[in-house]
Amino acid sequence: MKNDYQPPRTNMTSQVILGLLVIGMGLLFLLDNLDILDMHRAFSFWPMLFIVVGTVKLCDTATPGGRLVGGILVGIGVLLTLDRMDIIDFSWRAVWPLALIGLGAVMLVKAARGRRLLAGSSKDGVADDVIDSTAIMGGFERRVTSQSFRGGEITAVMGGCSLDMRGCAIQPLGEAVINVFTFWGGITIKCPPDWTVVLQGTPIMGGFEDKTVAPPDGSKRLVIRGYAIMGGVEVRN
Repeated sequence: MKNDYQPPRTNMTSQVILGLLVIGMGLLFLLDNLDILDMHRAFSFWPMLFIVVGTVKLCDTATPGGRLVGGILVGIGVLLTLDRMDIIDFSWRAVWPLALIGLGAVMLVKAARGRRLLAGSSKDGVADDVIDSTAIMGGFERRVTSQSFRGGEITAVMGGCSLDMRGCAIQPLGEAVINVFTFWGGITIKCPPDWTVVLQGTPIMGGFEDKTVAPPDGSKRLVIRGYAIMGGVEVRN
């Protein structure tokens, strides 16, 4: 049985954005070394990091919840940048209420799609063929027991996610793809011992770690794609 879950196909766009960001940072440091630019002033626009991270998330998601998280990050970055430019008066005290509003909006989106947002709580016994989980400023532990697992998306922003899929099954000669995104957070995935794990993630001041033992055959594959930005993704069996 062939897997019909289609992960987002915008990975190349997000990689282009990150590549341009790295090139831009290199040019800034070069100009500073040449005494052409004062990096102290350039660093005052650090809130643009939120804009870049949010844009990467928007380009690398296939779910309404993921697009909402990306939009929230971009919005916070824009407001903080405008404050640095003395165009508006905006402070971190206003970020937390906006974050709570965004968290509530994510919960409503999840509820509308029949999913559950698990932030700061623990749930077991979930049997979804396609997962869609988001944790913002919190953490969750989730057990998935689907016998026809196809993949999905996991997002952790300033929080942690633990996904236990040891009771899952992939159809023979099948492949499941999980798209991950963590920013200032961490994701842990536990999979069955007969799955072959393929890491295709991009770490940015973070890391992807495969602690699994390779199975005797590669008939069942779990592909992990996405980004770990100042965070980590760990897969074990």
